[in-house]
Amino acid sequence: MRKCALLLCGLLLCGLAQAMSVTFINPGKHDEIYWLTASRAMQAAADDLSVQLEVLYTERNHPRALELARDIIARPKGKRPDYVIFSNDYATAPEMLRLFDAAGIRTFLAFSGRGDDKGPEPIGKPRSHYKQWLGSLEPHAEDAGYQTARALIQQGRKAGLPRVGGKLQLIAIGGDRSTPTSIRRDAGMRRAVAEAGDVTLVQQVYAAWNRDRSAEQSDWLYQRYPQARLVWAGNDLMAFGAMDSWRKKGGIPGKDALFSGINTSAEAMHSLLDGHLSALSGGHFIAGAWSLLMLYDYDRGVDFVNEGLELDRSMFTLFDAAAAERFLRDYGELDFSRVDFRRYSKALNPKLKRYNFSFRQLLK
Repeated sequence: MRKCALLLCGLLLCGLAQAMSVTFINPGKHDEIYWLTASRAMQAAADDLSVQLEVLYTERNHPRALELARDIIARPKGKRPDYVIFSNDYATAPEMLRLFDAAGIRTFLAFSGRGDDKGPEPIGKPRSHYKQWLGSLEPHAEDAGYQTARALIQQGRKAGLPRVGGKLQLIAIGGDRSTPTSIRRDAGMRRAVAEAGDVTLVQQVYAAWNRDRSAEQSDWLYQRYPQARLVWAGNDLMAFGAMDSWRKKGGIPGKDALFSGINTSAEAMHSLLDGHLSALSGGHFIAGAWSLLMLYDYDRGVDFVNEGLELDRSMFTLFDAAAAERFLRDYGELDFSRVDFRRYSKALNPKLKRYNFSFRQLLK
């Protein structure tokens, strides 16, 4: 009996030793709700798939991403992860890909891919110049910008807001000028404005995804454009900052000025339900969990190459009150254990031919 027990323990330890390991270099802060949500969803997927997941935060200090990459490479080979997932925030991916490729560590880009790749040293496509770079998965960021701007404009028309020269005036607060996701959200917003015909984008600023900075910029934007009553923001924190500034000058968000945001924080959901936020899109935090799932399948011999190496897929949901209530009920505590990520794996479900990355399916 003792020999059998020892053999069983040995087999279990062997299985644990061989468990696939992944490190996620998270570009956000450890207490930043969007990036914390992304990490929690990834952990839920890792738990379902028996993957060892390590999350390292850059704390919004983008040079820190390179420091973390070098720290990982400096580990003894037996202590390195099998795969590293990271984002191209502030265009840090080219150097990180170079470092990891030279070290022979397999990588995957999530949330933000290579963008237009027009830098001094283009990185090319996955598995070409950098052999260890397996691929990328991005939420189709233009959807978020377009959905929220279009809904914001529609609400503005219904509210009978002031017009200048027959047009509504819109202020846009973007994240930054270099992250591909930010650029594409802006493009979606501009497409909605162009299609509307009765809206003028009076100015766009960049608030580095930060609530306080957005509030500071909004203070002078409202003075410069006193008739502007539509405020589009590239995330929820910047929307809250703009709303804080509007309240400070005596306004009422959702009444005499309308605001939109992107992300799925509880504050954003409650703000939508209260009517202070007029348009909200989100769900794309799930990109990290889907990326981990793709690597799990790849590790088991089911390559995603047949779907493409650089995937740009629809993940955003435009939330209404019912969807916001469902999200708060099911995921308001950032607990994604109710999702069975195993059912979305091609390796575990051979009949599954195509990945479905939509977040809406998780609200059903």
